[in-house]
Amino acid sequence: MQTSINLCAVLALLFSVNADVVERFEDVPECMKYFYKEKVPEWGVSTPSAARLCQRFANRYHFATLYDTHHRIAVYSAYVFQPSNGGGREKRWFVEPQLVDMSWQREMKDGYWLGQDHPGVYLGENQALTEDYTHSGFDRGHLNPNGHHAVPSRNATFTLTNVVPQNPKLNQNAWRIHESELTELFRDRCSKAYVLVGAIPSADNWIIKNNVKRVNIPDYLWNAHCCVDNNGRPTQSGAATARNTEDNWVEKVSLDELGEFLQQFSNQTVGELFYNNCRV
Repeated sequence: MQTSINLCAVLALLFSVNADVVERFEDVPECMKYFYKEKVPEWGVSTPSAARLCQRFANRYHFATLYDTHHRIAVYSAYVFQPSNGGGREKRWFVEPQLVDMSWQREMKDGYWLGQDHPGVYLGENQALTEDYTHSGFDRGHLNPNGHHAVPSRNATFTLTNVVPQNPKLNQNAWRIHESELTELFRDRCSKAYVLVGAIPSADNWIIKNNVKRVNIPDYLWNAHCCVDNNGRPTQSGAATARNTEDNWVEKVSLDELGEFLQQFSNQTVGELFYNNCRV
C-alpha cells in the first residue's frame, strides 16, 4: 500500500502544472531568467488588474506571463527558446487557482477538476475558461508557442493564461509559419534567444457567453526576440506584428519599429522591451 501511495505522489509531481501569482517578477529570481539581463519590460506595467505569473511545471519554472484579468487575455509571455525534443500536444487546458483565491493551491488544474475541488465557486471572474472558447470561432492561440520548447516546458504552455482568441486562419497559417521561421533562426543562428509575445486588446470586441463579455478578442499580436552569443552579448534582434483577422499577414519589423507600433496603444512611454534594446 505504501508503495502505491509513493508512486501516486511521484506521478502527481511529474504531471502537475504550477504557477505562482507574484507581486513583482523581480521578487522571484528563478522567474527573472526569462528576461534578457533580468530587465522586465515597462510595456504593460500600467495595465489595470494585471497579474504576474511565474509559470511552473513539475515544480520548475518555464516562462513568465503578464496577465490582464479584466480582458482575460495575456499582455505578454516571456520565455527562452528551447529546441524541441519531440512530444505531442498536451490534451489538457489549465486554469490558475490563485486567480480565483490566493489561498488556493499553486498547482494549475483543468477547470473541471478544479471545480470539483471547490463546488459552487465560479472560476472565471479573473481568467478565461475552456468553455469560453468552445464554439467561439476562435483558436486558443498560444503566445508562448509549444513548438519553441522541449518537454516538459512544452506541456506548460497549455494554460489559458498563455493564450488569446486568435483568428483560425492567422493562427494556422501565417502566424504558424512565422513561428517556424523563428525556430530555424533561433536554432541555427542564436546561442540563446529571449522572446516576448503579446497581444493588443480591442476596444470592444469580445467572446460573449450568455450575454456576458467574457474574453477580449485582440486586434493585434506581436512578438520580439533578442539573440545573444555564448558570452551573453547581443547578436541579432527582430520583431513582428499581425492583425488578428483573416488578412493572414505577418509584418516583420525592427525592435525600434515595434516600439513605435506599440506606442500607438499607450498613453505612457513604451520603453525598452529588452535591456538596452538588445544592443551591445
